[in-house]
Amino acid sequence: MDFKTGQVSSLQRVFLDGRCDLTEHNCGSVLKGERYSYQIVYKSSEKFFAEIVIDSPLSQFITVRSVGNVPSELPVYESDCDFYERNEPGLFPDVLFPIENSRVLIKRQNYYALWITVDLPKNTDAGDYEIKIKLKKDGEIISENIFGLHVINAVLPEQKLIYTQWFHSDSIANYYKVPVFCEEFWTLVESFIKAAVHTGVNMLLTPVFTPPLDTEIGGERLTVQLVDVKLKNGKYNFGFDRFIRWVRLAQKCGIKYFEISHLFSQWGAKYTPKIMAEVNGSKKRIFGWETSADSIEYAEFLSAFIPQLIKVIRSLGIENSTFFHISDEPNEDQIESYSRAKSTVAPLLEDFPIIDALSDYSFYESGIINNPIPCTNDIESFIKKGFPHPWTYYCCGQGGKLSNRFFGMPLSTTRIIGFQLFKYGIEGFLQWGFNFYNSQYSLRSIDPFSVTDADSAFPSGDSFTVYPGKNGAIESVRSEVFYQALQDMRALTLLCDRIGKKRTIAAVEADFGIITFFDYPRGTEKMLNLRKSVNNYLDNLHKQ
Repeated sequence: MDFKTGQVSSLQRVFLDGRCDLTEHNCGSVLKGERYSYQIVYKSSEKFFAEIVIDSPLSQFITVRSVGNVPSELPVYESDCDFYERNEPGLFPDVLFPIENSRVLIKRQNYYALWITVDLPKNTDAGDYEIKIKLKKDGEIISENIFGLHVINAVLPEQKLIYTQWFHSDSIANYYKVPVFCEEFWTLVESFIKAAVHTGVNMLLTPVFTPPLDTEIGGERLTVQLVDVKLKNGKYNFGFDRFIRWVRLAQKCGIKYFEISHLFSQWGAKYTPKIMAEVNGSKKRIFGWETSADSIEYAEFLSAFIPQLIKVIRSLGIENSTFFHISDEPNEDQIESYSRAKSTVAPLLEDFPIIDALSDYSFYESGIINNPIPCTNDIESFIKKGFPHPWTYYCCGQGGKLSNRFFGMPLSTTRIIGFQLFKYGIEGFLQWGFNFYNSQYSLRSIDPFSVTDADSAFPSGDSFTVYPGKNGAIESVRSEVFYQALQDMRALTLLCDRIGKKRTIAAVEADFGIITFFDYPRGTEKMLNLRKSVNNYLDNLHKQ
């Protein structure tokens, strides 16, 4: 049997054909409380089950997952091809399948990878550790890979960035074919929230009503409405039991912030969201595409609903960590409709912040919104004009030179965003697709293991970062790499606390050049060395 193994960094996609940079990566450094990952690559002439044996003083903190491949018909928009690792349709390594009972199926002929993760506790002793990963066949050792991990005598600080990936509850119900809000549904939701938190998400999109997001005009997504609405004799009554359960479950999983689903339709706030109610004993839709956003009926509904919602929010003690949305991604031509919608609800929302993804400065300049979220290709212009407490986001439109998480993009390009967010003082980051398992405009549900581009609408990787496993969410290479970016940001924050922000930025850019959202050091080795340099600064400071 011909069986070969090697070790590569977490920033290397290991393609089946082996056409990738398989530079050996045998050592690294890490802070206490940090998560470190690398990969073992293998190629075998035979198919068999191997036993994984971990030999290390850190063994109890080490997990091994198998990197699975999924198809992409659209890994990149044609206009962005010059900046990508692989532009052709094909299979891409992305899914991180859990391994049960330390037995992994070794496949033959092609290149595959095992994903090694070390989750260090904060109380880990500083020093050098050896990690041996052995593979056995029929009780015989057939490979042994040794990795050296240096633990720095400093603790990774807590994440300050507010980070949300929009959580799509309907996708969970559709994929698993379970009724919304049955007990199995709640169990699955918990699994997905835990996966979100594990990858750095600390803010949760909360569907008081079915979120009006990526839905064809006149179309519907599966109803996921946390708030019960009753209309009898012209009076509204609201039930918040499921909302309260949602908040408490999220908090138990580690969520710190909540964003209430959008109060008006996407792209300009022209219509109302779908709202279901019991009307004189019968269930029916009382608002939706057929209702103009500025209707008197909807204004009366909001006047009844929002004060009650705020009362419950205050009773739960989350009034200082709750945000509201008006409409997603309005453009300059929709200022008037957006402004009318906001004026309807602003007096009801008291001092609660209103945030929305929008990139036209005129919204902010005119005072229509105080907390816009511009996309990454526009955020620098906002900051230059004077924009305190900045947030930013990316989606399918931010490609080319920009950091993003598409399949075809080098993983180093995904990871650089941590340095960018730190440099520009970004306080919040939004991405729309944590688990969007629909086609564009939600025309149909999709299987994310076979369709990764929303029916050839968005570059693969845009619409979700986790997969639906047998019993809940399964993470991905991209979700882990983005989490590494968040850890980079936290490490930079620690260095900033020691030597100041100006010196921190100057130290990094002296070695690697000026870092902006468009220009930055590219390639795996440069990205690894960028973080290594920060660790070296911290290590030296703590040795003094």
